[in-house]
Amino acid sequence: MFTIDAIMTTDLITVPPSASLAEARGLMHDHRVHHLPVVDEKEGLVGLLTLTDVLAASDSRLREKDSRLRAKDICIGEVMTADVATVDVEASLRQAALFLEKHKIGCLPVMSGDKLTGIITDTDFVGVAINLLEQMEETEPFADDIVDIDVA
Repeated sequence: MFTIDAIMTTDLITVPPSASLAEARGLMHDHRVHHLPVVDEKEGLVGLLTLTDVLAASDSRLREKDSRLRAKDICIGEVMTADVATVDVEASLRQAALFLEKHKIGCLPVMSGDKLTGIITDTDFVGVAINLLEQMEETEPFADDIVDIDVA
């Protein structure tokens, strides 16, 4: 069966809390991700920046141009989620999936002790579901293989 370490992303795109909102937005766009772990200089997890955080912190284009906040002037440390839910690399996939569903969150940073080792997202679970559905389809008989038997 699948384990967290089998489906988590380990090639992490991270940012320091001192990075700007503009930098984070660029990383998210370039790498097509919606979650950025925020790490300190020792690579310790200090927060999480989500696309929702970025959108909430972005200034409206409806505001007068000269009074707008600029994304390059907003520090990630000011808008990130600091109290981050995490999952241990040894936890079961079921536990992680239930936690995501219950708390309506899109990802969990994966920890091994105090070390950030990966991230698991709702998209990873969609991949698991697709795999399981494909396995089920392979074991189901085709309609042509089903023969009607008359019982008298």
